[in-house]
Amino acid sequence: MIDTQGIPPSPALVEDSRWIVCEMAVATPSQFANYVEVCVGGVGVRECPKEFRAISSKYYYFVVPRLIRLKPSRGPISGGTIVNITGSNLDAGSNVSIMFKDQKCTYHRRGGQWITCRSHASLQGYGNVSVSVTVDKARIQKDLKFEYVEDPTIIKLEPEWSIFSGHTPVTVTGTNLDIIQSPLIRAKYNGRETVNICQVFSSMSMLCQAPELPISLGRQREVPARPDEFGFILDDVQAVLALNNTAFIYYPNPEFEPLHVSGVLELKPGSPIILKGRNFLPPTNTNGNNGKLNYTVLIGDKPCLLTVSDNQLLCESPNLTGRHKVLARVGGIEFSPGVVHITSDSPLSSTAIISIAGAGALLIFFIVIVLIAYKRKSRESDLTLKRLQMQMDNLESRVALECKEAFAELQTDIHELTSDLDGVGIPFLDYRAYTMRVLFPGIEEHPVLRDLEVPGYRQEQVEKGLKLFGQLINNKVFLLSFIRTLESQRGFSMRDRGNVASLIMTMLQSKLEYATDVLKHLLSDLIDRNLESKNHPKLLLRRTESVAEKMLTNWFTFLLHKFLKECAGEPLFSLFCAIKQQMEKGPIDSITGEARYSLSEDKLIRQQIDYKTLVVNCIHPDNEKSPEIQVKVLNCDTISQVKEKILDAIYKNVPHSHRQKASDMDLEWRQGRGQRTILMDEDLSTKIESDWKRLNMLTHYQVPDNSVMALVPKQVTAYNSVNNSTVSRTSASKYENMIKYTGSPDSLRSRTPMITPDLESGVKVWHLVKNHEHGDQKEGDRGSKMVSEIYLTRLLATKGTLQKFVDDLFETIFSTAHRGSALPLAIKYMFDFLDEQADKHSIHDPHVRHTWKSNCLPLRFWVNVIKNPQFVFDIHKSSITDACLSVVAQTFMDSCSTSEHRLGKDSPSNKLLYAKDIPSYKSWVERYYSDISKMPAISDQDMNAYLAEQSRMHINEFNSMSSLSEIYSYVGKYTEEIVCALEQDDAARKQRLSFKLEQVVAFMSLES
Repeated sequence: MIDTQGIPPSPALVEDSRWIVCEMAVATPSQFANYVEVCVGGVGVRECPKEFRAISSKYYYFVVPRLIRLKPSRGPISGGTIVNITGSNLDAGSNVSIMFKDQKCTYHRRGGQWITCRSHASLQGYGNVSVSVTVDKARIQKDLKFEYVEDPTIIKLEPEWSIFSGHTPVTVTGTNLDIIQSPLIRAKYNGRETVNICQVFSSMSMLCQAPELPISLGRQREVPARPDEFGFILDDVQAVLALNNTAFIYYPNPEFEPLHVSGVLELKPGSPIILKGRNFLPPTNTNGNNGKLNYTVLIGDKPCLLTVSDNQLLCESPNLTGRHKVLARVGGIEFSPGVVHITSDSPLSSTAIISIAGAGALLIFFIVIVLIAYKRKSRESDLTLKRLQMQMDNLESRVALECKEAFAELQTDIHELTSDLDGVGIPFLDYRAYTMRVLFPGIEEHPVLRDLEVPGYRQEQVEKGLKLFGQLINNKVFLLSFIRTLESQRGFSMRDRGNVASLIMTMLQSKLEYATDVLKHLLSDLIDRNLESKNHPKLLLRRTESVAEKMLTNWFTFLLHKFLKECAGEPLFSLFCAIKQQMEKGPIDSITGEARYSLSEDKLIRQQIDYKTLVVNCIHPDNEKSPEIQVKVLNCDTISQVKEKILDAIYKNVPHSHRQKASDMDLEWRQGRGQRTILMDEDLSTKIESDWKRLNMLTHYQVPDNSVMALVPKQVTAYNSVNNSTVSRTSASKYENMIKYTGSPDSLRSRTPMITPDLESGVKVWHLVKNHEHGDQKEGDRGSKMVSEIYLTRLLATKGTLQKFVDDLFETIFSTAHRGSALPLAIKYMFDFLDEQADKHSIHDPHVRHTWKSNCLPLRFWVNVIKNPQFVFDIHKSSITDACLSVVAQTFMDSCSTSEHRLGKDSPSNKLLYAKDIPSYKSWVERYYSDISKMPAISDQDMNAYLAEQSRMHINEFNSMSSLSEIYSYVGKYTEEIVCALEQDDAARKQRLSFKLEQVVAFMSLES
């Protein structure tokens, strides 16, 4: 019998000479600790004789086990999870049983505060199960739950290769990976299995170290091998034990050769260490795999930078000296190819030291000689310096005089220009002429302005074909496919793109709602292509490389005509007149186009030209009895320049195309007593020196102030009353043909007219400045020149004179309401469209949105108008005026840019000229764009009403049949490609557009 002091005695269940087993009865709280008494015999313990009774030396305790939590709280449905249950007094009792609801969790081991068991596969499927623990006959209660979740799966391995030794990283992608406590990766080959560890990062990814392929070292193969089984040990999940969907392959291990036959490699500091061998780069790319082996090379205990090739490692050795062991590691391989001995450069020898000392002595001797020579030379240079100082003083006085003149011009000329411009009418071109000059620049009589010219026998068939073609053009599916097909052809040039865009807009002038819809589709496609091609978004609409971009220019051309006439035209014309008048106040070289006053450094006369202003009294060529007109000219003007100034004064308010031409008139100088002299640029009295022929100027004829001049019709011969002889006009005619650029629209872009020598005599013509490229200019001709950069102050003087007009133009363009004119609806509508496209593509960078708007309107429309005011007005633009307008246009472009222009002393003068003004202009542009974005959006209904009104106003400006005929020429060139594109388009197939186009082709090619 066994007794624990008060607890009912328990009979022994098993007895042995060495031990006794019994089962304890229930204890009360007051009996939780006491000695154990054992009685050997059949009577009770208390009556047991002393010789049969024994008492324990230590207390026996009764405790109450408690549960706190379990971890992990979930595991795979296939089981195998080691679950750790924590609590207190868990090492009490002899028998422990853990149940997951009705299933047993196999007991593993326990301690005072923990019990571990291994879960079995769930019989109830997914979900939570209650956890209970039974110690002997005590059932421990606690609300513990364990969740069975879906087994982990493996989706992808990357890379799917390793080397025979393994230990290379493999990234594993799958599901529910985080429920596995100790995942392992395994490989089985020839009946042998190897495993390696994995580290879980999330439920979907973990990083494993590839297991080695169990191939004996003595029998390593030189070809890749695939394991018989490759998979993962994830608790008891059997599905991933051997993966069927992987092509995991093992490549031969890298093999290193010894550094040197002796085992020690001698090196100098900084020399690279080359480790040779093979299999350094496994041929992973041939199997569509990516990745590379990670090599580590240690020189001693310091790593080195590596460059890896297939058969060698190039190691940039660290800054070390002495003997160091080289150790290379890759995957599960660690190999030492030998030792490097890095020796520093040997110290200088005694011979080298003696040589250096000798060279130093020679250097000191040479320095002494140079100092003596320098002292003698400095005495001579003092005299030269004094002479230079005198020359500089003289130069400074001349510079001061030049600046004083520029300042005086700046103060006085603004009032003159403003007062003279007040009474000048603005010769606007009509709508048709304006649009034609923008749409088809340089073409005077375009076919779209006249009726279609077709031989009579074909007229009916062609008109039928063109009407049917017109229906196709008015079909959006056809037109979009037509344009996209043309743009995809290699032979479709930039000129063709612009021409097609202009022809389509003339055709759709009467249907601007439809044209706008097509334009928005094309622009949307252009934005998509720009972003898909990874181009910088700011490049959108920068250049005219598509039909859409040219159509956008033409669209603004149509819709901003009224704004030009009512608002922006006046400051633009004022600026043009101001530039022209300011340029003509000083000398202008009629050959090179250079002028004393200019905004362009390239067109600035960089030498002192002595000139004098004369007033000539001109007789009106149409009415000699009318009062004489006073005209200001310069005594250095050529005769052609004088004629142009006289015509400008006579026909001050007359459009240029309605004036008489200077080339059709002779300039007649009327002196006292009926004496009349015909003045010409070239005659028998023209001076020729050293193959240079100078054009005749008023000084050549010694014309005094207040002389009387008349323009008379040009004669075949001219009578000069001074020498009383008939002068041949051959040379003058040659010259006038040579300088015809002053009236030719094509040459308006020419910045430097060519100096054309007389082919018969070989002489070269000049006016104020000889072309330096000819190289035979004498040094004496340059004697009147100052340092050329001094004359750049004239750029500032001219800029200051014209500043008010430039400001007025920019302020008008960049104002939402100016001069009583509201913002054109087209601008607000297009800017909102660009914002919508930016939102669609998640472009929130304000600089990109700003640049899109600048490329859309200022760059595509306003810059073109500023550089070419002859597109808007009936005027003539000279070479020097064109150069100045180009500087203004460049300033306009810089003002619309968001990038900062860093300027320095080497920056172009046109950038420096307006450097201080551009920040102010940029603020105008930003305010302008901001004001537009804040304006209420324009509804499609209001915009369509506006477009319909514009179409109605100009419905008959262009001949639609002629436009269709011109567009059809591209159909004839690319018929097969267009038909093929229509047949591949679902919407076009439903409407049978390819069949209709073939009907058009049949009509157009039909011979009667």
